[in-house]
Amino acid sequence: MPALSRFLASGLLLLFVSGAALADVITVRSAELTEVEDQFVLNAEFDFSLTPTLEEALLKGISLYFVLEVEIARPRWYWFDEKLVTAQTTYRVSYSALTRQYRLASGLFSQTVASPEDVVRLLSRVTSRPVARVEDLPRGYRYDAAVRLRLDGNQLPKPFQVSALAARDWQLQSDWYRWTFAP
Repeated sequence: MPALSRFLASGLLLLFVSGAALADVITVRSAELTEVEDQFVLNAEFDFSLTPTLEEALLKGISLYFVLEVEIARPRWYWFDEKLVTAQTTYRVSYSALTRQYRLASGLFSQTVASPEDVVRLLSRVTSRPVARVEDLPRGYRYDAAVRLRLDGNQLPKPFQVSALAARDWQLQSDWYRWTFAP
């Protein structure tokens, strides 16, 4: 009987660990760079949800910082790839207990919404984000582009940074999504 109980316990543990591993991953649905006037702009869609731990931290007044990173490189056969563009945008998500609204801010842009689902909806869709000027990427070459979205644990308050190192709930990020394009 002890062998059966160990088998069931290990099966439940495996089910729990695999479910937890899938819950805190950001997946990239699509990403593209398009030329608009004199700039290349990024359009991307991500799929994720806030973990209960992150939602609770927001409700207790902890701001969360998400970072959108974009890289564009020109591959070279004789040496390392030449990185032409490295851009990042930081989004600050906070909750106001007084107004009971969530706030998403990036630079001069700021928007208030009513629920964490609305915050995720806004974060998961990037539209017309300027990345590079047209003259930065000469025509006639093929470029490798990459994008990712992640929760920046380094901008959390110091006590939470220690927790973020060990807890999986605080490590929300996507893998680099890579594609090639030619302007």
